[in-house]
Amino acid sequence: MKHSLEKGLTKKEVLNRIQNHQSNEEQVEATKTIPRIIFDNTFTLFNILNFVLAFFVFLTGSYKNLLFLGVVICNTCISTFQEIRSKKVVDKLSLLATSKATVKRDGEKKEISLSEIVVDDIIYYELGNQVVVDSVVLDGDCEVNEAFITGETEPIHKIKGDLILSGSFLVSGSCTCYVKHVGSENYTSKISKGARIIKKTDSEMMKSLKQLIKIISICIIPLGLLLFYRQLQITNFDYKESVIPTVAALIGMIPEGLILLTSTVLAVSIVRLSKYKVLVQDLYCIEALAHVDTLCLDKTGTITEGSMEVEKIVPKKSSKEMKEYLQMFLHHVPSKNATYEALKKEFGTKKEYEAETVYPFSSDRKWSAVTLKEKGTYFLGAPERLLKKEDLKELESIETHYRVLAFCHSKKKLEGKMLPKDMELIGFVLLSDKIRPTAKATLAFFKKQGVEIKFISGDSVSTVTSIAETVGIKGKGIDMTDVKKKDLEKIVEEYTIFGRVDPESKRDLILELKKKGHKVAMTGDGVNDVLALKEADCSIAMNSGTDAARNVSELVLLDSNFDALPKVLEEGRRTIHNIERSAAFFLVKTIYASILAVFFAIFPYPYPFLPIQMSLTSMFTIGIPSFILALEPNKTIVKGSFLKNVLKRSLPTALAITFHIILISIIGPKLYLTDIEISTLCVFSAAYLAFLLLFRTCVPFNLLKKLLCGFLVIGYILAFVFLKEFYSLSPIDLSLFLWMFVISFLGLLLFQLNYKIYELFFNEKR
Repeated sequence: MKHSLEKGLTKKEVLNRIQNHQSNEEQVEATKTIPRIIFDNTFTLFNILNFVLAFFVFLTGSYKNLLFLGVVICNTCISTFQEIRSKKVVDKLSLLATSKATVKRDGEKKEISLSEIVVDDIIYYELGNQVVVDSVVLDGDCEVNEAFITGETEPIHKIKGDLILSGSFLVSGSCTCYVKHVGSENYTSKISKGARIIKKTDSEMMKSLKQLIKIISICIIPLGLLLFYRQLQITNFDYKESVIPTVAALIGMIPEGLILLTSTVLAVSIVRLSKYKVLVQDLYCIEALAHVDTLCLDKTGTITEGSMEVEKIVPKKSSKEMKEYLQMFLHHVPSKNATYEALKKEFGTKKEYEAETVYPFSSDRKWSAVTLKEKGTYFLGAPERLLKKEDLKELESIETHYRVLAFCHSKKKLEGKMLPKDMELIGFVLLSDKIRPTAKATLAFFKKQGVEIKFISGDSVSTVTSIAETVGIKGKGIDMTDVKKKDLEKIVEEYTIFGRVDPESKRDLILELKKKGHKVAMTGDGVNDVLALKEADCSIAMNSGTDAARNVSELVLLDSNFDALPKVLEEGRRTIHNIERSAAFFLVKTIYASILAVFFAIFPYPYPFLPIQMSLTSMFTIGIPSFILALEPNKTIVKGSFLKNVLKRSLPTALAITFHIILISIIGPKLYLTDIEISTLCVFSAAYLAFLLLFRTCVPFNLLKKLLCGFLVIGYILAFVFLKEFYSLSPIDLSLFLWMFVISFLGLLLFQLNYKIYELFFNEKR
């Protein structure tokens, strides 16, 4: 087919292609469908296991011991509701951040959604655009980066007739193409199961939880069978009396609400962040946020507003002549970034000579060039890249807070990327970029929170240093032009400001910071930031930035408001702190129930708990407090590993409960206590020590925590005393009351001793 640059496709041709399934139908939805959310939350491994156990209890006829299903159903409903709620928020925000494609149809340019693109569409790509479908260049030329596809970062020059692969992005130039492939025929779709390089979120929290689930899944069935057989021996093969305690042991091992609580808290965070116009594109990046201790900024579009203004020119000879040369130069340069838009607005354009060769601006080269017939080649870019050392001395007299561009001329044609040796300086162009009014206060917040600020910019060190000082950030600066990769290890922590950084060096600086154990967040908006954004622990893009920057980032600031970042950091810390705190409540039960299951599977003692008793303890010491405390504010930085932090809270309590239950089970018969009295003391002991953990977790108390603890303790006591028959508990006479008093005293001593030993062992304070 012959492709018309002037007309594009007609409406009839577009409809024909849609009918022939040649449109770019979206292959994967941004979020899960509502039926999929319901399915995934309902048919989990632990839910299925709980319902299987419930079936065996049902066969015994002890229907009150099915109460544990209420917790399972309640947790599933809450988690499903929150995930659907967050899906709707994300879908709504995604519409605001969705990339559009510019195509020509019926002779007119129009913006359409990516799913509306059809084969043979005439499509336009500019600097910073992500290539969304495989396209063939018809007019213009550009350089593309295919790092997301092949991992190679070297820009590739594309001219008329060349194929540009979907998944790449333009780092210089612009071009008009026709669409060759759509949908599943695109290159990235074909290799999505192969060599395509995708950023994976490194979630330590999910790794720990999945490992826990794996261990429990492996152990629970053989351990359950062994325990059931032991209980059969003890009860003279009474099926009912053996099934119920076995089920109690197994549901105790299952942290039934932990995974659901985690996803619920993360879903709530997405909804909270949406209020500040923050789109979360990766659920688990919130965890990375909580651990961030280093924030790397590219000043343009983040600290500054990103709209450049020409302040003045500093000609070496004639001001009038320099302006005329700039007008001729700007007429042929296709770059549409903020710098060139400001230059064109100030000087205008003028066509007097035909261009033989055009090199659009590249963040890798840091200059652009135009070769005009009979006039030679003109260059505009970073002084450090274009000028000789003697010419650079002239920069010393220019005010440092400006962005400075050198304008040069050579009589020779440009061949390749090697700069000619006869270049002469025509003059300097000085531009300014307005600093955001709230930038200083925002950065002061990060400093107060213990987050180190690093400026990584393509501008000169003096320019970036001046802006950094204006917003209250002081530190040593270094020009990265002559810094070798092997030297990054020495300078990455010593310096605060890095100037003249190319895209690969930005990425290498991020990687080096990560090697040194830092959790790094990166903000950016341009193609020169993409490689660094991809490697950061948490990447944050401005919605006003390029497609490539938005698509690779986990967070997008929809109104490009840098002021939202403190809220983002606070939300990340609040979320992970509260998940760690709530996870500790769940793991206490899982740890002591697992150890007890092993003990009672080996030794000939009746398992002291019933499912309904486990439900009573879980409701007041795990379920209610974990969901309430999961919403508490917490701004302190998260330190240490997730699993270690959780075990630090839960293991001492779990071991104390285990010791008490085993001791009561062994000594009880020798003291002529009945099975129901032993069971009652075990239930009391487990709840008492779990409440001690709750009180310890709530320190320092506020009004909400006082009311919560008071409600839970009173509620548990009322259920324990007045619903004793329903929960299969013994009446409390004087003898049993005294034993409970002794258990309380010993439990408090053991609880405190365990935590002191644990803290001493890990050399930490609570």
